[in-house]
Amino acid sequence: MKIENTKAQMRKGILEYCILSILQEHPLYASEILARLKEVKLLVVEGTLYPLLTRLKNAEILEYKWEESKSGPPRKYYNITPKGASFLAELHQTWGELKQAVNNVTKNHHEQNS
Repeated sequence: MKIENTKAQMRKGILEYCILSILQEHPLYASEILARLKEVKLLVVEGTLYPLLTRLKNAEILEYKWEESKSGPPRKYYNITPKGASFLAELHQTWGELKQAVNNVTKNHHEQNS
């Protein structure tokens, strides 16, 4: 079993949560989302991001609008919908519970091995 596969699966599992959290602040286009994720060391490629954005849009969690760009073609800006805000609130609660549970398990395991 390769550690890189497990690490990639862990990142994928939290990617929706991270993207929605970023978009909660204000609408962004895909390149800006990728840059924000990169800033926090969550490296994501366009081939992963675009299908996820489309899926979230189809689920009415995100919406987008085209805006003219001063430096090229129009850009698609993604924004969280009211349904998406509720979804994000649930994810936030679940993440808190999951983080606490994982911390408890890994802390107990680490203390037993120390």
